[in-house]
Amino acid sequence: MASTFTGPQIYQDNFDPQIYLDTYYGAVTGVFIRDGYLDFILRKLHKSFTSGGVKGDLLIDIGPGPAIYQELSACEAFKEIVSADFTDRNREYLEKWRRNEPGLFDWTPALKYVCELEGRRGKMAEKEEKLRKTIKRVVPCDVTKSNPLHPLVLPKADCVLTVGCLECASKDEVGYGNVIRNLSSLLKVGGHLIIGSILGSTIFRCGNKQFSLINLSEQFLRKVVTDSGFVIEDLEVLQREFDKPMFDICNHTSGIFILARKVKDV
Repeated sequence: MASTFTGPQIYQDNFDPQIYLDTYYGAVTGVFIRDGYLDFILRKLHKSFTSGGVKGDLLIDIGPGPAIYQELSACEAFKEIVSADFTDRNREYLEKWRRNEPGLFDWTPALKYVCELEGRRGKMAEKEEKLRKTIKRVVPCDVTKSNPLHPLVLPKADCVLTVGCLECASKDEVGYGNVIRNLSSLLKVGGHLIIGSILGSTIFRCGNKQFSLINLSEQFLRKVVTDSGFVIEDLEVLQREFDKPMFDICNHTSGIFILARKVKDV
């Protein structure tokens, strides 16, 4: 791990949404395209929001960065999505997407894949419009706070979704456990927590900037989720083949998807 874990102000000052999207989700060359992680997460989310029975009134997406792919299936299962991110730039980027401004990242491959999973081939424009209408607001968040949305107080959510966020926000396992409990405070008992993450990683690069990651394991994640009042309903790990140029950008060994149901407050 880096000698000094990347603090929140570094993200506020140095994280570039467009470079991040191009690096990790760019067609053909993106890290999460090359290693299959994007399709893996989209497939698992589709399953969760259909046969997995995850649905309801409110879904809170924690730490989406400038991305919207993780909400594509959710918008069919929830009346309202609230996107909550730490950095001003990411929230501004999401607002631009909501307004359908030109020159933003092209999510066509993800849209096409999700529409095919849903049996709606060729309905990409309709899918984008549905998501834009379902995202009711974009708000600030800080997962290290007992109420990550402070000062905003929302009704308890039916689902909290977080993909590619928590590994950046927690420098050690104790901190990660606190973050999971903070997110749990946003959820109804009986609601679902969905985590998409990467394992075995210590850094990721975005342009010429390097950011820290907590080195997570499947065993630790199983324990911290269950210890925080959840029952795991689905967990799958996607192994990553070694590719040195890609590992130099982000050195994770695998991806993980967890669907857990909250059974009690802890």
